[in-house]
Amino acid sequence: MSELQDVELLPQPGAHGFDGDGTNRKHEMQGPFELPPGPEGFSFALYQSTGVALSPGHRVHLLENSQVFDRMLEDIRAAKHSVHMLVYIWRPCELSDRFVEALIERSRAGVQCRVVVDPVGSEETTGDKDFDQKIEKRLTDAGVEVHYYRLLAGKVLGRLLGRSHQKIVVVDGRIAYTGGFGIWKVWEGDGLKEDNWRDTHIRVEGPEVRRFQVTFAKHWQESGGGLLPREAFPELKADGGGCAAFIDSSGRLGITEAERMVRLVVAAATKRLWIANAYFTPPNDILEQLEVKVRQGVDVRVLGPGPHHDVPVVRASQRSTYERLLAAGVRIWEYQPAMLHSKTMLVDDWLCVVGSTNLDALSLNKLSEGSLVFEDKEIAAKMEGCWERDIRHSKEITLENGGRTNPWRRFARRATQFAGHDR
Repeated sequence: MSELQDVELLPQPGAHGFDGDGTNRKHEMQGPFELPPGPEGFSFALYQSTGVALSPGHRVHLLENSQVFDRMLEDIRAAKHSVHMLVYIWRPCELSDRFVEALIERSRAGVQCRVVVDPVGSEETTGDKDFDQKIEKRLTDAGVEVHYYRLLAGKVLGRLLGRSHQKIVVVDGRIAYTGGFGIWKVWEGDGLKEDNWRDTHIRVEGPEVRRFQVTFAKHWQESGGGLLPREAFPELKADGGGCAAFIDSSGRLGITEAERMVRLVVAAATKRLWIANAYFTPPNDILEQLEVKVRQGVDVRVLGPGPHHDVPVVRASQRSTYERLLAAGVRIWEYQPAMLHSKTMLVDDWLCVVGSTNLDALSLNKLSEGSLVFEDKEIAAKMEGCWERDIRHSKEITLENGGRTNPWRRFARRATQFAGHDR
């Protein structure tokens, strides 16, 4: 699938002129798109929208909750050349100590270890200097290079919103991780207790690891680091496994790669579209796509956080979408035991998305985000199993039991859309 095939994209009805309510949309990106079924049509659409196509040769492992840290630390301790970490949240805790000790040991063994953290997630929003006093100093004393992404001192509001929400770890340029993880105590555990967040992550080997490394390199440069050495980008051959694409997105005026990716993933669904997302309050264009998919006979489901949520206004904004989606036939659940922090999409029996990308205006328009989009029927089956297990710990929402909107929810929706939207 690395060679793009001559696939015809079907025209979108009404793409020129006016939409159904008489609004002129001739000069806006149209959607929902109609794609030929299957991986080839999706790959070609993804390529012309983001510049990245699905490429073969990827071995992917789905890791839930704290499983990711055991596997990640095992890979870090085995690193021979480099360890690169780009994270939004890194705060002092027992989990942090495990990572600090592993990086110190590798650095002293001659492995080049580089860390970029976002100061909003790790320090500056609360004025807490624990990262630089308790983590950074230990790392730098051992030779680990540490940088902050876009310091906030003396900056304007746009700087506050233009953060890196990426969660990336790259080991030796050959193994990469992404998902919802941060280095903090809430990610320890099984996601079934109030203080343990429920999350989903991915480990990948194959050619797209180079794209993860490029994303790290761009953040590293902007944060004061230099160019990475050539050996940080080893040649990676397609050696079995499924097709994948890493979609790196950053905030800008207009439609970002993150939103383009989401629109195309939704468009690819012909039988099933199951979305689990921590901050589910997508723009109206994507809500319209979901409604269209239901009318086309697609099983559309949304799983969001329930009573445990770290940003109450976002939860209210999320709930403001329920009434119209339920009326259209979308099924909605809220996860009950803990904060649901996953950012996943499951399409039919073959297409999966796992990464850091939330479905809110901030994530889709302002933040730096990354998600792995991949074709893998085995992982799709595992994600279905995860969904079924999560549903047993969730409450289905109907119009009669919490699905109606209200003034607070409508206000929250307007506030969260305005905060992240440039268009």
